[in-house]
Amino acid sequence: MNSGDTLLDLLDARTGVVCAVGAGGKKSLLKHLATTHPGRVAITATVFTTYFQENLGFAVAIEDDERLPAAVAVLDRARSVAYACPGDKPGRRAGASAATVERIHRECGFAATYVKADGARMRLIKAPTDDEPALPACCTTVLPVLSALAIGEPLTARIAHRVERIERVAGLREHEPITAQHLGRLLASPDGLMKATEGRRVVPVINMVDDAHRETQAREAAAVALERCERIDRVVLVSLARTGNPVVGVVWR
Repeated sequence: MNSGDTLLDLLDARTGVVCAVGAGGKKSLLKHLATTHPGRVAITATVFTTYFQENLGFAVAIEDDERLPAAVAVLDRARSVAYACPGDKPGRRAGASAATVERIHRECGFAATYVKADGARMRLIKAPTDDEPALPACCTTVLPVLSALAIGEPLTARIAHRVERIERVAGLREHEPITAQHLGRLLASPDGLMKATEGRRVVPVINMVDDAHRETQAREAAAVALERCERIDRVVLVSLARTGNPVVGVVWR
């Protein structure tokens, strides 16, 4: 990693439709990418989200799915945009359809569109069900996210979303302690966080690497992922809660 490398560059996230999946920091990651990009970008979701990025200084469009393209099109072309559909509960927004995300990105001239394409109920790790993640066909880059804070914790619904799926993918039982090996398997598995990524760039992110001990554990998990999946050429370690540059390190093949 060069001193001038930014997270945008390390994640190949300057252009195209960039989708975050997994758990443990998707919204924070997308917010960082959107607010540090020097051009005009959009931020949205294809799934329900517990809050929406409406405090970024971006123009905002909240409309029913079929009306969203027109609502975004009339916004100030000099400003980045946050858009979604109305939610069914206070403080909650519904995702736009994959087709709508593709249309808006194509027609509205964004340098990049950042998409929350997976739900995890604020947990640290997750494995997808049969109909997850919700990736638009135009998705160019997938960012699988998980949290280093899961290492050492027992596998329970307190920290994990879809425990039974994680059991099968990562190779442990409920209530057993989660290791770096388990996180590496979850990152690398086609039934885990590599699901539905064929034909797209994939750059995994391990978040909450907040101290030297967590960094050692995260590097071990990254090494396992690199060994098990040839399509991964790097794993980026970050601490999105800290100010300034969130990049802790990069583990390369």
